[in-house]
Amino acid sequence: MASLIDLANPTRFMRFSAKLLPWLAAVAALLVVAGLYLAWFKAPADYQQGETIRIMFIHVPAAWLAMMFYSMMAVSALGTLVWRHPLADVAQKAAAPIGASFALICLITGALWGKPMWGTYWVWDARLTSVLVLLLIYLGIIALWRVLDEPSRAARAVAILTLTGFVNVPIIKFSVDWWNTLHQPASVFRMGGPAIDGSMLWPLMILAAGFTLFALCLHMVAMRAEIMRRRVRTLTILEAERLDRLAAQGVPA
Repeated sequence: MASLIDLANPTRFMRFSAKLLPWLAAVAALLVVAGLYLAWFKAPADYQQGETIRIMFIHVPAAWLAMMFYSMMAVSALGTLVWRHPLADVAQKAAAPIGASFALICLITGALWGKPMWGTYWVWDARLTSVLVLLLIYLGIIALWRVLDEPSRAARAVAILTLTGFVNVPIIKFSVDWWNTLHQPASVFRMGGPAIDGSMLWPLMILAAGFTLFALCLHMVAMRAEIMRRRVRTLTILEAERLDRLAAQGVPA
């Protein structure tokens, strides 16, 4: 298995990811299909929430991945500012749209789940509001990447914004413990073990593993695309400089 130091070289990363991607995608597909089958056809309806409980199998993994990808971006931001890892900002830029998508899925499925349970699509609950803030931070980071053309300058600015916004992640996680909110407390990762019956917990964990591998596939593909885009940009600049030198010497291109 290649180490992070080995993968610091973009060429090595491209070779490694090309070999890993098909296997990762195949395992992700198997887990997602198995998880969806168990969630939709084997898991029982909840005795209080009925069939609406099945929204949980999409909503909860999306919430976890929205926070996981932001945490990955925070580590990448440290890699940019502290360790100057050559792929750190590439990883951070590739992760932002994926994390934003999962935050949006979390909010939409939460609203669809909230309507039959709470009687409303939205309340300014601590958990809901902090996830909305997470989505807005994601969008701000994506916008900042687009505004600043020079990659190294954009990387430093985005890294600072990412680390500043990371304070929101523990707020999301512990909001249901710190405040008396409408959102239910944690029921999987909590002291005393999961509060969900095994017939629902296993499909949930299998789907979460499948979605995680699927998201990592997307991240790897996005990183490869960003590396290729930067290579094209570098070659374009070098070619433009060569043509400028020839023009200055009066030599036809």
